[in-house]
Amino acid sequence: MYADYAYLIVGLPVLAFILTIFFGWHLPRGGGFLTVLATFAGFIISAGIFLETFPEKVVHQSMHWFATLNVGILIDPLAIVMLLMVTFVCTLIHTYALGYMNGDPGMARYFAEAGLFTAAMLGLVYSDNLLQLFIFWELVGLCSYLLIGFWYRKPSAASAAKKAFLTTRVGDVMFLAGIILLYNNMAKLGLPEGTYLLQFPVIYENLTKIDPTQLTLVSLLLLGGAAGKSGQFPLDIWLPDAMEGPTTVSAMIHAATMVTAGVYLVARMFPLFYAAPHGLLAVAYVGGFTALYAATMGLAAFDIKRVLAFSTVSQLGYMMLALGVGSVVGAAAVGVSMFHLIGHSFFKALLFLCAGSVIHAVATNDLREMGGVGRYMRWTAGTMAIGGLALAGFPGTTGFFSKDEILVTAWEYGATTHDYLPYIFGIVGALLTAFYTFRMWFLTFTGEPRSDYHKHESPWIMLGPLVILALFALFFGMPAQEGFYETVGNNFAHYGVNFEELAPIGGHVVEHGGEEAVTEPFIIKILPILVGVGGIILALLFYSPWKKLDVRKFVGEKDLLRTILVKRYYQHEIFTAWFAETVVYGISLIANIFDIRIVDGVLNKISETTLGFANSIRRTQTGVIQNYITALVFGIVVLVIVIKLAMEVGL
Repeated sequence: MYADYAYLIVGLPVLAFILTIFFGWHLPRGGGFLTVLATFAGFIISAGIFLETFPEKVVHQSMHWFATLNVGILIDPLAIVMLLMVTFVCTLIHTYALGYMNGDPGMARYFAEAGLFTAAMLGLVYSDNLLQLFIFWELVGLCSYLLIGFWYRKPSAASAAKKAFLTTRVGDVMFLAGIILLYNNMAKLGLPEGTYLLQFPVIYENLTKIDPTQLTLVSLLLLGGAAGKSGQFPLDIWLPDAMEGPTTVSAMIHAATMVTAGVYLVARMFPLFYAAPHGLLAVAYVGGFTALYAATMGLAAFDIKRVLAFSTVSQLGYMMLALGVGSVVGAAAVGVSMFHLIGHSFFKALLFLCAGSVIHAVATNDLREMGGVGRYMRWTAGTMAIGGLALAGFPGTTGFFSKDEILVTAWEYGATTHDYLPYIFGIVGALLTAFYTFRMWFLTFTGEPRSDYHKHESPWIMLGPLVILALFALFFGMPAQEGFYETVGNNFAHYGVNFEELAPIGGHVVEHGGEEAVTEPFIIKILPILVGVGGIILALLFYSPWKKLDVRKFVGEKDLLRTILVKRYYQHEIFTAWFAETVVYGISLIANIFDIRIVDGVLNKISETTLGFANSIRRTQTGVIQNYITALVFGIVVLVIVIKLAMEVGL
């Protein structure tokens, strides 16, 4: 029954967008309650579909669009967990925003854009073909641009919105190129008439018929698109600057929408990446390096939202790393990656909303101007501590179960392939994550106030979502873990995907059908616990009121390493000041000169010559009959002479 109303999961937020954009100005709190109700209704429908289909059924609805393309809805275990997460977390974020955005003159516009943002993400998730997914993918990018630049009169917000839009477009062009290349390869297969070439089940079914080199090219192009959306290196430069929007926007982008789309794309196309030689290797290295690289930048950041932004980039790297090591563990990698994605959505939304609660009270983002906030905001401090423990991978929390499994599978990948670098990236990144997370918490909530700020707790319309998210961040992991791995890890069995058949194409060795190929030593099992707890203890020693170590004795203000981290490895200077403003602008200037001087110059010269010749010919048209007769006689004489000469030479 609920499956018949699956279209309303997207339709209701779109309706809320239309009503709010036109009538929200006249409704209480900008009509935000319409967005909340629409998203919550989507959650109810998604939950109903889950109960109807779990664990064996798949909802697939399709209708013809044009040529060999269709419009359709595909809700399988991979899609349903995403639908439940997005609708649930976004409902809580929108509810929180009713309090956080109260009084903002653009409140109606905010909730309209937030509703459309939610609808776009949901449409992306349950698309049954790659082109439809791409259309919603682009709509997600548009909505992120509008929301990051929500306070567009602020120059930094307008600049951040443009930076996000242009950077993600780089990935989107690669994604579109991948779709075109895949379509061309599918079209060459001579499939029966009426087959929709970009439909996911059709793609899965015909992977063995496509040239492996073409599969590798497609996978790398799709990875480029995913890297842009999910902030993977080197297309991560937009994500920290996206903090210029309202904190609720940051929570949506970093927890439930936008950045998770890239991970979902790789998960959805996992059979293709598995069949593509070197496809998953690229995913593993990009993800593992991003996890460590972003974690290092979190060590030196003092903007509370930027610290969380760097943690998002890092955690997305872990999700990609989990998918990349699927070359050894098989489709089980999808369950491992998606479990971390779902758990991360809970504690990252919690952390951003807690940060918003703090900023709402103290009116600053700078950790150096906070201190002692915990004594006035006990609920916020407590829930943020829970989110921090989950992010750090503290034993018993949701983050521990998901991150621990990623690190174990990464070690298994290393033990099987003798390539331990992704595991090293992951384990060092886990230590740094625990350290910078609690560095942020201690600087915010403990010690003495370092500036004069307002001293009050947030209202319950903001605290309520924090408590709910804290419960999920704390207790979701253990009971959901095994069932989640089994259900989502077996997602592609619904389509008859045989990974043992694909393994030789991708160059993989399947030893145990995707199960553990090796037994990890005891130290490997407990190392995630040691680095998680160890990072928290280090943060306590350096930044708590009971600190035993002075960070200034180890790192000075002008130390080279600290400067590099504060400057974010000079990303802005490299990508903007040098590449965009020097290389791209220089090439554009040369191209413009070539266009004006050479291309236009040649065309202008041809036209001038043609016009000059035409003017010369026109002067012979005098209208005097004697001139025409003279020319005719002269022409006949010349023709006769030419004919006579030709006959004499034997032509």
